[in-house]
Amino acid sequence: MFRRAVRILLAFVMIGSAALVGTVATAGTAHADGCYTWNRTLSQGASGEDVRQLQIRVSGYPGYGAVLAIDGQYGPATAAAVRRFQQAYGLGADGVAGPQTFNRIYALQDNDCTPIHFTYGELNRCNSTWSGGAVSASQARANALVGMWKLEALRHALNDRPLVVSSGFRSYACNSAAGGSSTSRHLYGDGIDLVGNPTLCQIVLQARYHGFNEILGPGYQGHDDHAHLAHRSNRFWSAPSCGM
Repeated sequence: MFRRAVRILLAFVMIGSAALVGTVATAGTAHADGCYTWNRTLSQGASGEDVRQLQIRVSGYPGYGAVLAIDGQYGPATAAAVRRFQQAYGLGADGVAGPQTFNRIYALQDNDCTPIHFTYGELNRCNSTWSGGAVSASQARANALVGMWKLEALRHALNDRPLVVSSGFRSYACNSAAGGSSTSRHLYGDGIDLVGNPTLCQIVLQARYHGFNEILGPGYQGHDDHAHLAHRSNRFWSAPSCGM
């Protein structure tokens, strides 16, 4: 908790002192996070691991019905997602990721790269290894990380009201015990079930803007008591009781 407070304080100090830079200038070596440091300003046409890391953090801002590709290529969709992220946090919204954008991200994440309001433990109550699912353990964990950043965006859009995760990654054994479908996205690490407040309808309706291709809620069979969010190759949204 103390380290997080120091990190957030440093991030805001850096935001206040950051100079405007061009798209080829560095973002500065000072940083407030132990997870990942961006060393250059990024804009359309850039590519590389630093772009991919940025895409993970703004994956919850693709726009209505869209999903941002995590491919390391800074194209128009990434610029638009960055712009929405900047707007959400009151930054200059130009779609260019520079010091202020990165420092806002540093303030939003813990040293394991997870957003400050979610943890790997919340996304995996099945086992400690992330193994036994439909993909490798490393892939399941990576999928969960992207899901958490989408949840962070959703949470912020819902006036920063806490979201309660009731289920995340499942191995085949855990999925069978839970009565899950044999094709459940929980087996891939990107399936997330939410309960409590905000209301389930508020969650599923807002989730349409935050990069979830699979959204299930009240009125869909077996989902009257939770909202289910996930990634999949094609869109499937159903929550009849919520008008969706």
